[in-house]
Amino acid sequence: MTLKRDVRYQGAIVNDGRVLLIRHQEHDNGRTYWLFPGGGIEPGESESECVQREMREETGLDVRVDDLIFDEPYPVVGTYVRRKMYLCTPLSGEAAPGYEPEAEASAVYGIVEVRWVSTSDESEWGPAATDPLTGPELRLLRAFVDSR
Repeated sequence: MTLKRDVRYQGAIVNDGRVLLIRHQEHDNGRTYWLFPGGGIEPGESESECVQREMREETGLDVRVDDLIFDEPYPVVGTYVRRKMYLCTPLSGEAAPGYEPEAEASAVYGIVEVRWVSTSDESEWGPAATDPLTGPELRLLRAFVDSR
């Protein structure tokens, strides 16, 4: 069964010019990729509550949701139709690999690492810089942060 959600709500947790990325690893083939934490909204949740829950589940951090960075069509046909990224400020907790509570997702991958990378220095982004989803999101985040 494939999990189908309309919108992926993501958090860009920024602290001192650095943003937190998580690394997924697929169970069947070992493939890994870096991305922003996030997921789908639960019934009765506001968008802000969704982002706060997803950040806590996937990174161990409690965050304040500050601003909408972007709201755009999801660039890959499949699970989502749109993606929304929110700027978040960490309030408490220790950044660590979290978990995926949805059985459909946790059967496919696990969260194996978290890493703080510069919002401005692309050389720190590693493989995320060329990832077709995460690379453009990092550049949108950098433009957003630079415009403030």
